[in-house]
Amino acid sequence: MTDELPHNRRPALRSDAQDNRARILAAARALFAADGLRVSMREVARHAGVGPATLYRRFPTKQALVDAAFANERRACHAIVDEGRAEAETDPWRGLCLVIEKVCEVNALNHGFTEAFLFAHPDSPEFIASRTYTVNAIAGLARRAKEAGRLRADFVLDDLLIMLMANQGIRAASPADRVAASRRFAALIIQAIQASGERSPLPPAPRLATAALLKNQKL
Repeated sequence: MTDELPHNRRPALRSDAQDNRARILAAARALFAADGLRVSMREVARHAGVGPATLYRRFPTKQALVDAAFANERRACHAIVDEGRAEAETDPWRGLCLVIEKVCEVNALNHGFTEAFLFAHPDSPEFIASRTYTVNAIAGLARRAKEAGRLRADFVLDDLLIMLMANQGIRAASPADRVAASRRFAALIIQAIQASGERSPLPPAPRLATAALLKNQKL
């Protein structure tokens, strides 16, 4: 990935350049998390206390900045789905629930990441790889949970996108309050998708996902 090369493969930066880069990334992460990707490059530069020229030397495009700013979140999503897969070896339903709970928490804390992951940057190799890995893992967990009789039979992956978009709308005064609200929301979602003998059929699912995102997924 662009921003994740080992140190021995990256050109060395002077200490002042390293400091500027760190300040830019910290500003971008804070602004994107709070306000999403509508934040401009000029706003990021101003928040970081650097000039636009300095920002563009480090990150020539907004896409490059977004990719670098959300590297930690992409890694977190990968770790979450890996944890869910490990849990699913003994309990597929619990593995799926774990992923829903933790992904909701990540997304509640960072509105910009949800936006980038779902919609805004379909051509970024970093986000394409992250989406593919995460969606394939969740699709596999869902199939196994259905086979175990724990996930309702009419669940589709588009339901997950609806969940993430709704979770993105959580607004609260503090990060702790957003996490608490997200956890309650995830619990409600899990109850709604759990298999039961007394379930009314769901309305038809809107096709929110791109064809590429859902390619080869049978849910």
